[in-house]
Amino acid sequence: MLFRSWARVTDPAWPDVARVPDHVGGTHLLVTRHALVRQVLADPVTYRPDNALDAVTPMPATALRVLAGHRFRLPPTLANNSSASHPRIRAIVADVLHPARVAAQRPWLTTLVRDRVARLGATLDAGTPVDLYADLAADLPLLVLARLVELPDAPVGAVKEFARAALELFWAPLDADRQVALAAEVGRFHRVLRDFAATGGGLAAELRAAGHPPDVVVGALFFLLVAGQETTSQFLTLLLHRLAGEPTVRAGLRTGEVAVADVVEEGLRLEPPIVTWRRVAATDTTLGGTAVPAGSSLVLWLGRAGRDPAVVESPDEFRPGQRGSRRHLAFGAGAHRCVGDVLARMEAAVVVAEAAPLLDGVTVVRPPWCPDNLTFRMPDAFVIAAAGPRSTEGARS
Repeated sequence: MLFRSWARVTDPAWPDVARVPDHVGGTHLLVTRHALVRQVLADPVTYRPDNALDAVTPMPATALRVLAGHRFRLPPTLANNSSASHPRIRAIVADVLHPARVAAQRPWLTTLVRDRVARLGATLDAGTPVDLYADLAADLPLLVLARLVELPDAPVGAVKEFARAALELFWAPLDADRQVALAAEVGRFHRVLRDFAATGGGLAAELRAAGHPPDVVVGALFFLLVAGQETTSQFLTLLLHRLAGEPTVRAGLRTGEVAVADVVEEGLRLEPPIVTWRRVAATDTTLGGTAVPAGSSLVLWLGRAGRDPAVVESPDEFRPGQRGSRRHLAFGAGAHRCVGDVLARMEAAVVVAEAAPLLDGVTVVRPPWCPDNLTFRMPDAFVIAAAGPRSTEGARS
């Protein structure tokens, strides 16, 4: 279950806190209720984030040697930082991703998405299937992030391959050969990041100017290139797939009876790209009546928390604007709440507003497939084709 948790979010049999084994003989406390997940996230003293980026499959010496050869290090920076440096690092990143700066990117992104949607619509009308992951969603968040953070002109494909390799290396069940191959890929790109951290402008320059050491600058960039773009492209793909099966919602979008922002929030609640997150207990404590010894690993089931009937009126239905819809924990909570939530919401709103009409009159040829992973869903494709002559109602001129 641990590695395909999105497939069992509706199973009513789970207790509030459950002891579950992993694939290497470890034991974790799986926290399933919204209130308890939020309690853990809001208490970084009792439940520390130190294990957030630990590899779920312990790395063999061969993989560790590969990483060491590339001088790979991932010191506490953002998600895994419980030290006094976290607020200072976070403040710099938050300023780069300030809502005003994010809003300034919206016209540019809207034009880009609108142009792509027009081309994809013409392709569908010509009878050719299109992949809404590869042809629309995959690179959009990276392109926006590059403008905000002033990333170098690295090939988009190389960055995407690195990000997905990192998500697999640290969060997937793997054999030793696969770990070595992924370590080589992640290590090679880490060298690129290290060079940019030493000389680049934008966020890198601001972190250097604040006195943060090179490893911290690299660590912040590393995390942003994963959490700041890869998770958003995953969410866009999952949300479009969900909308393909929600004709009533799409009709409401056309008429204005359904708000785009409400669709985004309901998508985050039901189709979050990050389905679990981890914490480690710093002291002996109790959670929901369950004893939690110091050192315990807690897996917070964010995906199930979004469907908690104590919070949301119709937990398994896609009903934008329903009571409790916005109380999801897709971005976490507390001191480590996702610093890019405004950015992700803006990108999703643009894609929903511009691309939802593409889903009218189509059939799903290839739904997204997600590999085994503790935390990230990582859809690989979403292929649609015209089911017949497509209506242009609701399309934008």
